[in-house]
Amino acid sequence: MSETRAPAIDITLLDGAGDARSNTQTPPASVASDAGRTNIFDFDRARLERFFEEELGEKKFRAQQVMKWIHHRYATDFASMTDLGKALRAKLEARAVVHAPQVIYEKTSADDTQKWLLGMDAKNAIETVYIPDKGRGTLCVSSQVGCALNCGFCSTATQGFNRNLTTAEIIGQVWVAARALGNVPHQQRKLTNVVMMGMGEPLANFDNVVRAMSIMRDDNGYGLANKRVTLSTAGLVPMIDRLAQESDVSLAVSLHAPFDELRTQLMPINKKYPLAELLDACVRYALRKKGESVTFEYTLMAGVNDQPEHARALIGLLRDFDRRVQMKGAAKINLIPFNPFPGAGFARPSDEAIRSFQKLLNNAGMIAPVRRTRGDDIDAACGQLKGQVMDRTRRSAEHRKRLQAAGAH
Repeated sequence: MSETRAPAIDITLLDGAGDARSNTQTPPASVASDAGRTNIFDFDRARLERFFEEELGEKKFRAQQVMKWIHHRYATDFASMTDLGKALRAKLEARAVVHAPQVIYEKTSADDTQKWLLGMDAKNAIETVYIPDKGRGTLCVSSQVGCALNCGFCSTATQGFNRNLTTAEIIGQVWVAARALGNVPHQQRKLTNVVMMGMGEPLANFDNVVRAMSIMRDDNGYGLANKRVTLSTAGLVPMIDRLAQESDVSLAVSLHAPFDELRTQLMPINKKYPLAELLDACVRYALRKKGESVTFEYTLMAGVNDQPEHARALIGLLRDFDRRVQMKGAAKINLIPFNPFPGAGFARPSDEAIRSFQKLLNNAGMIAPVRRTRGDDIDAACGQLKGQVMDRTRRSAEHRKRLQAAGAH
């Protein structure tokens, strides 16, 4: 494992007394930062074209030129954009800025997984992870500072919640990773896939996430195919329906239990949007386009959700999903062995238990790959991401008290 550390910034972890419902709040957009100059990272192509036409009095094709400079050549200085006239470059210098998140440190795992801790502001930081594999490279991107949903098996949840990330802070993660990896869209691809599976619930930050995914898929951005951008949600039903109307990306749903009572214990959001409502929304999402599938993520926890009765109930849910979508394999399932973190209260099943669970699904005619754990030596595996969160809830303080109490015993 190797680590590269940048000069420190002031990241202070404080206890907050805020309300978890604050996940609907977004800080003042970075368009108001840098002495009032617009952060170009906040704009997808449509918004950037309007900026050139309405704010700068320029032709909208300039937006495509600037996007290529930023996302293909990683330029942050308008003076280097030599196919723009001097007068336009001067306008941009006065009115705009290209401001990426600050890299606090970078770690590389023994399996070549890379993790960046990125400063979002003076008090908060988030983590972004790159997972290389044969023929592909997947970037796991965060959407919030912390998370308000409080899923019991997730390390991010123990840090509480501070705020939504802006579009600039979301696409800035992609820019930082792509630049570090030497990614060249359409030529030398190191980033082939992006998954909105990092810190936070993406659908609770809908507008900023959808705008950032638009940049990921734009040929003047990162040129990713729609199916190679995946949004993972804990199950915000109304926003799944809205996503179907406004974006064309792959959908992954954190399922983790086939029974309402158990899922509510693991994921409190299930109390508001129980399994029947969630699966109805997933069916609607799959039916919007012929051949569309939905991936269901299932984290296996020893003695909690890894028994034969859980597998049989899960098979029933998936078969019913395929029947309603009228396509075999419409429901895909990813099995994820639990990745431990301090104070988790859950354990990873034995390899034998994982294989037994998988075999039951396979024997029922389902493809159920077990996700290989990557980056766990640098806490970059699924469910392990932790940044620095100025918590607006009481959750981080409560978690520390539990750890201290456990240590005392």
